[in-house]
Amino acid sequence: MSRRDERRRRIEGAFEEFRAAVAAALGNASREHRLLADERARDMFEVMLRGDGVDRALDDPLLAGALVNPLFSQQLARALVDRVEAFREWSEHGPDELADLVDSVARGPASQPHESWLGRPGTADGSEPVPELWRVGTGVVRSAPEPRRFPVAVPLLDHAHLHVASTHESRHTAEGLVENLLLRVLSHFQPGLVHVHVWDVNALTGSLPGLYPLTRAGLLTVHDPARLHELLDELSDHIRRVHTGVLVEGHQSVRAAGGRRTEPWRVAVLFGNRRPLREEHQQQLQRVARNGLAAGIELVIVDIPITVNSPIETVTIAPDQTATCTMTGAHVTVALDPPFPRAAVPRACAAIADEREARRTRQSTFADLLPEHLWRESSAAGVAAPVGYQDGEPVPVALGDTSPHALIGGPSGSGKTNFLYAMLGSLAARYSPDELELYLLDFKEGVSFAQFAPGRKDPTWLPHARLVGVNVNTDREFGVALLAFLSDEMRRRADAAKRHEVTKLEQLREEDPTGHWPRIVAVIDEFQYMFGERDPVTAQATQLLEDVARRGRSQGIHLVLSSQDVSSIQAFWGRSAIFEQFTVRIALPKSRRVLADMNDAATELPRWHAVVNHESGVRPGNEVARIPDATARGTIDALQAELHRRRPPDLAEPILFDGSKVPALATLPDFRALRPSDGNPTVLLGQVIDVAGSAAKVRLARTPGRNVAVLGSIAAEAAAVLNGAALSLARQHEPGGAVFDVVWLVEDAKPFAERLCKQLRDVGHEAFLKDLNDVQQLITETAVGIGGRMTDKTPAPPVPHYLVVYGVDAAHTLLEQKDDSRTSGVDRLRTVLRHGPEHRTHVLGWWRGVQRLKNSLSPGAYDDIGAWVAFDIQGKELLSLGPEPVLSWSPRPRRGLFFDRFEHSRPEVVIPFDTGEEP
Repeated sequence: MSRRDERRRRIEGAFEEFRAAVAAALGNASREHRLLADERARDMFEVMLRGDGVDRALDDPLLAGALVNPLFSQQLARALVDRVEAFREWSEHGPDELADLVDSVARGPASQPHESWLGRPGTADGSEPVPELWRVGTGVVRSAPEPRRFPVAVPLLDHAHLHVASTHESRHTAEGLVENLLLRVLSHFQPGLVHVHVWDVNALTGSLPGLYPLTRAGLLTVHDPARLHELLDELSDHIRRVHTGVLVEGHQSVRAAGGRRTEPWRVAVLFGNRRPLREEHQQQLQRVARNGLAAGIELVIVDIPITVNSPIETVTIAPDQTATCTMTGAHVTVALDPPFPRAAVPRACAAIADEREARRTRQSTFADLLPEHLWRESSAAGVAAPVGYQDGEPVPVALGDTSPHALIGGPSGSGKTNFLYAMLGSLAARYSPDELELYLLDFKEGVSFAQFAPGRKDPTWLPHARLVGVNVNTDREFGVALLAFLSDEMRRRADAAKRHEVTKLEQLREEDPTGHWPRIVAVIDEFQYMFGERDPVTAQATQLLEDVARRGRSQGIHLVLSSQDVSSIQAFWGRSAIFEQFTVRIALPKSRRVLADMNDAATELPRWHAVVNHESGVRPGNEVARIPDATARGTIDALQAELHRRRPPDLAEPILFDGSKVPALATLPDFRALRPSDGNPTVLLGQVIDVAGSAAKVRLARTPGRNVAVLGSIAAEAAAVLNGAALSLARQHEPGGAVFDVVWLVEDAKPFAERLCKQLRDVGHEAFLKDLNDVQQLITETAVGIGGRMTDKTPAPPVPHYLVVYGVDAAHTLLEQKDDSRTSGVDRLRTVLRHGPEHRTHVLGWWRGVQRLKNSLSPGAYDDIGAWVAFDIQGKELLSLGPEPVLSWSPRPRRGLFFDRFEHSRPEVVIPFDTGEEP
């Protein structure tokens, strides 16, 4: 027999002995009960098979007794499995150690002896699993030949109500039982997570007097015996609020909503006189019992006859102080745990109340917002994170299906940036980059969000940030680009959901667990800048915002918009479809129009505080939170450094768009990747204002119109486009693979032309610097060469030929002169523009006005210039060169309007490149 077979044989033998012990313990229990216990025993046996050295512990009375209680044995089996997983070898523990281990599991953290926990406020914050069962005493099977004692427990919070029935002689024991249970619960959780309500039909005061110190901390409320309806109304209102504010997302109960618990439990203890309640009270109590567990309401009903359609366990106390319990059945006698010493109970409650008061008055810090363990929470059902504290309890901001978007308002100096830092840090600490992605955009003139992208002083970055935009107050198009990106992502997720036959992100993640489906939170600070003008940008932004706000919720895309004063955003008023989606309202001191009408809670709000409201700003939803300092050294910067250290090694840096900086051509992704696949190079004219940070591109194919014009009066702006275009072309040709004629015709352009010529030569290309004296001959030779090739008299040029001309219009007078063939230089220029691209000759030219460009073109032949970039020229002057949207163009510094008539339906705003040091 192998060693493995011998091991199994010994354990199987021990298991048979264990089953015999169980049968003896059950005695005269029903056949159904014995079969159920046998099934539980087999489950336990599978656990025991994980190791050696347990055979002598298998008949431990704790295990045998646990099988009498099916729910208790389930918890015990789960706990044992957890313990087994924690140890590599179960055999390391001898029988005595195993018995101690099983005993500790059976007792549970809430059932330790008095001296180890009484008066010591708990630390559980509701994020960890809540104990299903709470100890009440010790049981013994009456008919067993030998007494076998085991712990007896009852389900409480979230699982079942409790009904205690006593006689006149055992009423005091019933109160002791309730007091024991309440103290165990109160001492397990952080003070404030459990609120107790007491109602006694017989007296205004007197029931559970040892708990009264809790009243000063708001943890105990004693209700008037003549006003039971007020207590039941209060519980009913709480159920309604939880069902409409939390459970509408599809969760069956508060405990299933995930994350740290945000709603405290409410334990309502009702002492009766063994007579039924009035009919209306009875019906209302039944409704509370039926719907309360899902909302975190626990009923402990003492000596009130009641039948409810809800899980409820009963403990019946006999006159001799023994009890029976529905958890163990009629064949088990339960000896209830003795009451705690009278003097110890008020001291314990006072300690809990003191801790609660200390938490309420303690100045919270940024560190208090952070979880004990980073990146442990799932965003499948939504994201939630505390942003501050109210009376010592965390006040969260939650974004999910029912609270999809948030609106933040606060004037300058109200702490808006600090609030955003607190919220972003709290979220980033809880959810990993696989669970949460952030898109951060700041329209005001500042760098609030630059903290989250790598910089010269601090190379770290927030791993969750995918896009950071700062100083974009003049680039409203970037806000539109972000909304367009979110709209595209929303459609991509909707298509995936349709393929999997689901409707929202939580379901999609279940059906496609290997896919990458994080929640997306886009924060746009001073978002009102997007709607500052009555123009196509505002119209497009409004349309996109409405689309994302309405449909983004189901795809896990959430907007957080903040502003100094939302009342000035005229584009929104009358569009209820937008603001109705922003159910989370956050009002900082003296903010206006953020909360609902008649809710002026922010008017007198002190500094460092905020009103957090998840009910569309109506007054009952107000929670006033004190926001800790999240901007000081050692707060969010330290958190970012730690998260950056933990980031996945393959995680890319966030895209940074800084409206105050000129993008460098050499660092542009498009520039580094340029390689013509079809022999037709692509010229780059600037950076488009979009999420990807891509370039404005023109494909120089051998087709008519593939020339580029730059329009404007400033040489530096024109040179930025021309030099960047020429250098991007140079990269696509092998050294010597292209010829560049660089022509300066106005004095301001000379240093730019000289620099470009040097840069082209440095990379191995032929570059010829020419001026006004050379332009006539250059145009003539180029036109003649093109004409010759058109008549097949000369072969095609061996390499592409690029004419980079600064100030074309400056040579117009000279070019108007006709030569001996009665052909003017203007005519030859028109030949180059019209036919040159087909023969690999392209013009990149600067004209100092629209009319000057028209003078260089054949009448009406605007197609000869297929693409253009305009700077200090009003939109109405460009209408003959482009579509109607150009009318809305108003020039602004360092920005150009780009249009390619063969590719675009509407123009784009571009930022010229930085191609090197200024001359």
